Amino acid sequence: MTTSASSIAAWLRDNADLPRIDREVLLADVLERTRAYVFAHPERLLANDDLRRLDDAASQLRQGTPIAYVRGWREFFGHRFRVSPYVLVPRPETELLVELCVREARTGERVLDLGTGSGAIAISVGIARPDLAVTAIDISAHALDVARDNARTLGASITFAQGCWFEAVTTPHDIVVANPPYIADGDPALATLGAEPRLALTAGADGLDAIRVIVRQAPSFCQRLLMLEHGADQGAAVRELLAAAGMTGIRTETDLAGHDRITWGRLA
Repeated sequence: MTTSASSIAAWLRDNADLPRIDREVLLADVLERTRAYVFAHPERLLANDDLRRLDDAASQLRQGTPIAYVRGWREFFGHRFRVSPYVLVPRPETELLVELCVREARTGERVLDLGTGSGAIAISVGIARPDLAVTAIDISAHALDVARDNARTLGASITFAQGCWFEAVTTPHDIVVANPPYIADGDPALATLGAEPRLALTAGADGLDAIRVIVRQAPSFCQRLLMLEHGADQGAAVRELLAAAGMTGIRTETDLAGHDRITWGRLA
């Protein structure tokens, strides 16, 4: 831990065990500058208060806390969303789900976001398409607090409700979107996700339990399109589930890395 006056360059050097981008991001946040400024002014001396904040943040990173939780926010679809350990950190690949919904929605349609977490999907859709009536549901009251705060901060008009998947839904919606938990219980990847809520990550032995529930119940609450995010190796399985539920026009979209990411279909 830094204990005396230090420059940007010295702090970066003293914390070289952390990823360079994380160190630069923390410095930019604390100094209320850009990463370009941090890179261009290595000689700048850091105030004691800034050093304390930086050292505290570095300590959290070493304990495995995601940098988004350390910072308290994550950028998604061009907006800054507050995050906390009660919600998943929004991932760039999930932006594809927003893009598809925004593109496919017809004027004035009703959109339902299941398992909204931070509200990133619902709020991004609502901002991009203010003509749509967007509802967001989550089982966690803490997550809904975060989502409501994000909606207020970003000026999005979203209806929120608490419940498990369609539990709190009383009227049909035209489009249903969801980024449900889809990691298999015991998947080694969970070792790197320990700080995020397990409820929002895992879904049974093959990771498809939540998707099965949503697909099974969707015909009672969805009138036109169902769009689901899933794991890179689950595209074929999700297509089979949608087909078995009688949906048509089923297709899987790939993310920027070329991985299967969103599968969607039309309800008869």
